[in-house]
Amino acid sequence: MDKALTGIRVLDLSRVLAGPWASQTLADLGAEVIKVERPGHGDETRSWGPPWLKTADGSDGPSAYFLSCNRRKQSITIDFSQPRGQALLRELAGKSDILLENFRPGGLARYGLDHASLSTEYPELIYCSITGFGQTGPYRDRAGYDLLLQAMGGLMSITGEPESAGGKPAKVGVALTDILTGLYATIACQAALAERERSGRGQYIDLSLMDVQVATLANQAMNHLVGGQVPGRMGSAHPNIVPYQAFETADRPLVITVGNDAQFSRLCRVLGLGELADHPDYATNAARVAHREQLIPRLQAALAEASREYWLKQLETAGVPAGPVNDMAEVFADPQVQARGMAGTVPHPSLGPVPNLNNPLTRSERRGSAPPTLGEHSDRVLSDVLGLGTEEIKALRAQGVIGH
Repeated sequence: MDKALTGIRVLDLSRVLAGPWASQTLADLGAEVIKVERPGHGDETRSWGPPWLKTADGSDGPSAYFLSCNRRKQSITIDFSQPRGQALLRELAGKSDILLENFRPGGLARYGLDHASLSTEYPELIYCSITGFGQTGPYRDRAGYDLLLQAMGGLMSITGEPESAGGKPAKVGVALTDILTGLYATIACQAALAERERSGRGQYIDLSLMDVQVATLANQAMNHLVGGQVPGRMGSAHPNIVPYQAFETADRPLVITVGNDAQFSRLCRVLGLGELADHPDYATNAARVAHREQLIPRLQAALAEASREYWLKQLETAGVPAGPVNDMAEVFADPQVQARGMAGTVPHPSLGPVPNLNNPLTRSERRGSAPPTLGEHSDRVLSDVLGLGTEEIKALRAQGVIGH
């Protein structure tokens, strides 16, 4: 799939994570991505460290955060507060298929780079705006950050240990709202490309982190809309399936994810609790959910009698889905993760081999480029895409329109 979007050019004016995650995914699928950054500063995540990638001389290079979402892109630095910089971006937009941006609503209108301005001149351009709250509604002018949207969008209210156990609302350990928004943006851009094949016209995509967070509450949201209940925090437990959670063993925790009654019966036999398998309080999932408070302690007591490794072997043999709670080092040491090639390196001409977290859609592809240094491709893009000569590029640099 790494060549699926070959021939598609993306002009990426986004920063931080949601937009860059979308453009990185499009790049992994074969699109050419031109990342526009501020001269001298660049994407904010370049400075979001430590940790930093060490260069050959031992100095600090780009941050791990920046590296996570900017591979396979070309970086060009343009000061579009200047009229000539605005003109360059309009020219680049005219030679692009997709424009991604995450400025506040109306923020690009003063530069003539908003959808209304560009669509008049380039009606075939697909324009994707990513904001915290969308282009409409009472919150449209507010800034949006992942933590804020995890809180406002309900995710934190169902994440963390139960209130009855003294638990507090918790955020997910990665910026999941941003990442999911980036994936929705990728899907929307591909759908717009398909529509353009039929109609010849571009689309305007108004994508909101708030909308995405609410939409991805999924079954928890439907539990509320259908049943009228307000879901609370349950730690690792599941509101609709039992047993489906983490348990302590004699040494380290594991998770058990029973998905049907036959698996529950096998679990009971492994734990020496065969009498529970056919008990009317536990024989069906609905019964187990209703009698969760009685069942879970009995399972926990049995699991505490032996080590995690012992139980994992027994459960695997019996066909009961279970696994360890791995830390990050254990994840990348896991033979399955290694067999699937999820981690590797990509080359960079000045940084050397750069660690890379591979895209599950294109993990077999190893020829991708590392995230760019700031302004690394300015001359190449201006020359190859806009046809500017060496002297004109030098003049732009001398005027501060593009960075050094």
